[in-house]
Amino acid sequence: MNSRSGMLLKHSRIALAQIGSVLGDLKRNVERQLEYCEKAIGLRANGIIFPELSLTGYTLRDLNFECAISRNDPLLDPIKKISRKISIVAGGVERDERGAVYNTGWLFEDGEIVHAHRKVYPPTYGLFEEGRYFTAGKEAAAFSSERLGRVGLLVCEDLWHPALPYIEAMNGAQMLITIAASPTRLDTGEEAHTRSEPENYTINREHHAAYARLLGMFVVFVNRVGVEDGVNFWGGSEVVAPSGETIARGKFFEEDLIVTDIDPDLVRQARQYSRHFLDDNPLLVQQWLSKITGVEVKAIEE
Repeated sequence: MNSRSGMLLKHSRIALAQIGSVLGDLKRNVERQLEYCEKAIGLRANGIIFPELSLTGYTLRDLNFECAISRNDPLLDPIKKISRKISIVAGGVERDERGAVYNTGWLFEDGEIVHAHRKVYPPTYGLFEEGRYFTAGKEAAAFSSERLGRVGLLVCEDLWHPALPYIEAMNGAQMLITIAASPTRLDTGEEAHTRSEPENYTINREHHAAYARLLGMFVVFVNRVGVEDGVNFWGGSEVVAPSGETIARGKFFEEDLIVTDIDPDLVRQARQYSRHFLDDNPLLVQQWLSKITGVEVKAIEE
């Protein structure tokens, strides 16, 4: 199958659950997410997206290993059950059969996990120390959801690496979902709340719009709120249309539930109006990257 063919984006209504999490308390976080799922179902949403590490909280450090679970852990059963009514993206600490742990985003649908994205670029600089605890993922693939259509999923820092959105778009994604735990670099006092727009949002919004326009796709960004260990998370979750226009946005520094409709016709219109994505040549990219790295990449047989 051609990488750009297959299931297309579907008309859908998605809910962005901009919430905080209780650090290290998986049971309580599952309960809270079930509450938000019920609210979203009441608003006729058929998909709901939670932030990065929504099941565990972010600043876990050594608790990462205690909170790590497999995709078959019974703690996830209530989320799997309600996913028969609404598709759910949530983040947690995943443990593999070797004992390695990953910062993972899961899509729950029809009673099971149908896709998992392990964060490819866990950052270790500035405020971040994920590289001390998480193993890096090795894949970035689009996938097909029965309710949403052909989408891609990334986790926070992954969106700062242009190759990953490009790869997922080339793999057929027409909506790119990114779950995040993006902190401010301010303290938790009044200064954090006096700006009309946090500087972090301004910077992030610029590249959300750039990806949306250049790749002709919806960009969905769901960021958490709350304070952990003196770190303040700024929220500002948003949906950006293929035109680069923000069509829905959450509050700053407060929990919020944002519901918006996704119209796949906007993808078609954007790509036909400006054909740069349709005309892009991934084989040329592959050829030049092979030359730059000095590593010959063998063709993948379909």
